[in-house]
Amino acid sequence: AFDTSVTEKCTSYVYSNEDSAVKDFDLGCQNWKRTLIGTIHNSGLFLSLPLTGIISDRYGRKLALSVAALMNCIFGFLRSFSTNYIMMVAFEFLEAGFGAGAYTTAFVLAMELVGPKGRVFGNTLINVVYVCGLMSLAGLSWILQDWRTLLRVIYAPSCLVFSYLWILNESIRWLLSKGRHDEALAILQKAAKMNNVELTDQALAPLQEIERKPKEEKEEIEMEPKPSVFMQVIKSSIIVRRLLSCSFLWITCTFVYYGLSINSVSLAGNKYINFMLVAFIEIPANFTCLFVLDRFGRKKVMIITYILSAILCISLSFLPKNQTWWSLIFYLSGKFSITVAYSSVYIYVSEVFPTNVRQSLLAVCSSTGRIGSTLAPLTPLLALYYDNLPSIFFGTLAVMAGLLVFTLPETINVPLPDSIEEAERLSKAKRRKPEDFS
Repeated sequence: AFDTSVTEKCTSYVYSNEDSAVKDFDLGCQNWKRTLIGTIHNSGLFLSLPLTGIISDRYGRKLALSVAALMNCIFGFLRSFSTNYIMMVAFEFLEAGFGAGAYTTAFVLAMELVGPKGRVFGNTLINVVYVCGLMSLAGLSWILQDWRTLLRVIYAPSCLVFSYLWILNESIRWLLSKGRHDEALAILQKAAKMNNVELTDQALAPLQEIERKPKEEKEEIEMEPKPSVFMQVIKSSIIVRRLLSCSFLWITCTFVYYGLSINSVSLAGNKYINFMLVAFIEIPANFTCLFVLDRFGRKKVMIITYILSAILCISLSFLPKNQTWWSLIFYLSGKFSITVAYSSVYIYVSEVFPTNVRQSLLAVCSSTGRIGSTLAPLTPLLALYYDNLPSIFFGTLAVMAGLLVFTLPETINVPLPDSIEEAERLSKAKRRKPEDFS
């Protein structure tokens, strides 16, 4: 029996029956090492996203996606055989550093395969599948109770994605931006045949318009040398300001989004169920995007959801600790709002930059935004000083982001820009009903 009248110094940490990395590497009393794992992972994104963006814009979306998925599989499997903490975090960094760009590449590919009217639906579909993955992760963790087996199970499907190199069609818009018209037309004809659709001259007109732009630019370059695309980006004050603004929006989204996800396991109740609930709330959030983004525009939705998430997060810090259900409701509502904002930002950023540098600049925004996701795993440490300090941080940043959106142009019903000049003219663009391939 325990003598409750005597206090003795703790000599070791008593772990639960689950086989976790915390147990294997004795991290129970080392909070900083546990939170550092998430920070190391997100640090790898600073390497992965720009690298994958350059490969994608230069060699194609299909190659970048397939290689990134293979890197995920290799380093994820190797991490499951880690014999010490250093080995585990090293492979954590390498997996993120060379494989995390798979998501952004897949997103850009999806956005370029659909017309303006299909962008929101495409984004919603991608995000719902992503949420299903999050919920599956929590469910598998609960069932397997072994972190090594879990890693092998979740990374195995990445090997299959490598086969996309042979079975997936390249982005038509990317092919046209590179002057590869015959390949783009062949893919379009293949799609028409599979769907029993006849390609008319009227349907091909927007395609020919996109094709003509690279040729015209090439002729201009031959007549008068122009700086590289990236030099044009740097020299465009409009694009640079837009890039900085979008990067801050992304920082806020990742900080609040991942912060709420990570801190969900500290809520009262079953940590697996809490994580699944916080993930599940993203499904209605993404379907909300489907109905509001094309109706009210990107700007209004981002402003409202940023401000609403700020109000909910800050209000959470004033709720009594014994109000478990109210805390959960406010928490889920905050996650709902920031998810809508995050999905909106993803679509918005893919719409405000030109085709030939779209993924590269999307990668810049995303990798810069990873400052937020890099800091998010450390937010549980703030709660050691004041329980509600993380929520206050989340709310403050969200308010600032909401105000910043006022300075950006609207992109609803505006065709994707294919050149720097078109991207600069977005603020003056007329919102017209777009053609499917505009």
